[in-house]
Amino acid sequence: MSDIISIADRIVDVIVSPNTISGLISGATSVPVDLGYLVQGFFDTDSHSRYHRETERIRMMSAVKHDLLNYEHLKEAVTIILREFETHVSVGEKDAFYSRTVFAVLGRISTNSLLSSKITNAILDEASFLANMRNSLFIGNVMLIGGMMERSIRTSDRLAASDPYIYDLLRARDYDLLYFLIEPAMKPFVDALNVRQQGGQPQFDKIIKRVEERLHGQ
Repeated sequence: MSDIISIADRIVDVIVSPNTISGLISGATSVPVDLGYLVQGFFDTDSHSRYHRETERIRMMSAVKHDLLNYEHLKEAVTIILREFETHVSVGEKDAFYSRTVFAVLGRISTNSLLSSKITNAILDEASFLANMRNSLFIGNVMLIGGMMERSIRTSDRLAASDPYIYDLLRARDYDLLYFLIEPAMKPFVDALNVRQQGGQPQFDKIIKRVEERLHGQ
């Protein structure tokens, strides 16, 4: 029950004020953390792991070349996860009132990108070097040095292991490589979807009910 409350409360924090997650988002662009990932990759001597990371680096360089790293793609990666979350809220519509309340705050994510834009802007505001996000060449050059590439790949791998369905949704457009940037904001939504996968729709509905109660009290 505590996990359900925690997930729901984190969802509300993101919905009501995406800027409240700025402290977490700043960690997604932390140079010391990236250096830690760089060292981790350097000392990883497993041949299979090294081959996998090299293949992923090639994929990333190709994705960057094809303009992956721009504002619109980052926002679309956020939207994919929110849209999946919204889909299952509608499936679990057992109480019309709380469902309508959630939709009223989220908007129809499939047609309204307001929340996605707010989250994306919160990421950009916190990551100063991403202020030039629309300049893909600049971002590509920054991202492809140091430990940031290593961090992107390892975060993608972790998502594939813990939440393969979400990974597959993002992987189709190489957005899994952006997940390390949006994870602080998207993690509660992904966790909620994971609860649904593991515990079924009734457990997911409990999260939605808690979200509604919190939003109603705002």
